[in-house]
Amino acid sequence: MNALPNILVVDDDEDITQLLSAYLRRYQLNTCTAHDASSMRQVLAHTPVDLIVLDLMLPGTDGMALAQELRARTRLPIIMLTARASAFDRILGLESGADDYLTKPFEPRELVARIQSVLRRCAPQANDPRPTVASAGVVLFDGWQLNRSRRHLQSPQGTVVPLSDAEYRLLNTFLNKPHALFTRDQLLEQARGRGTDQLDRSIDLLVSRLRHKLAPPDGPPQAEPVIKTVRGAGYMFTARHVAAGVAWA
Repeated sequence: MNALPNILVVDDDEDITQLLSAYLRRYQLNTCTAHDASSMRQVLAHTPVDLIVLDLMLPGTDGMALAQELRARTRLPIIMLTARASAFDRILGLESGADDYLTKPFEPRELVARIQSVLRRCAPQANDPRPTVASAGVVLFDGWQLNRSRRHLQSPQGTVVPLSDAEYRLLNTFLNKPHALFTRDQLLEQARGRGTDQLDRSIDLLVSRLRHKLAPPDGPPQAEPVIKTVRGAGYMFTARHVAAGVAWA
């Protein structure tokens, strides 16, 4: 079953973000919120997002500048939500990279319709050049963040988790095809590299080490590991949501 779309609502009016979040959930749209540029970047660095509803009038960096910054780094769909209703502002917003533009006051049901329309229009196609999980420089999964250019794994608590070369290769294999079943031979082939030592040649030991590093430090001992053993067959990566992220550094 496909995960529900995750919508980021960026508006400095907390009443609006709370009301919109509650309303969007009625239409099977998950939501998260931010109130300025800094909190928006923080959310995007740690949470997979499918579309951004962005207010123009924000403290500090305004929505127009944020739209330009987002478009330079990602192809995430953007719907601008603002009190600026002139044709000039609408054109400027669209030229800044927005996919749609809705003025306040607005009918919430219209926003839902526009979100659904933009999501359909921006859904990746087979020949779409936008980044996929396999090609993305940053991958997010269940609160974790893997920066591939730095080989930098960060836990949901913000702790940097060191990875050996073989562990990094193994994690990449799982992230490229989450919920796929891999045999031990397939994983061992992917994990091999110039830096692979003798201990890394046992795939069961390697999976155990990576599984231990990905275990929540404060989670219950009986919690299901993110790397599931399929008896007699191999291993499967069971993260709930794996998505390409945005690098802000």
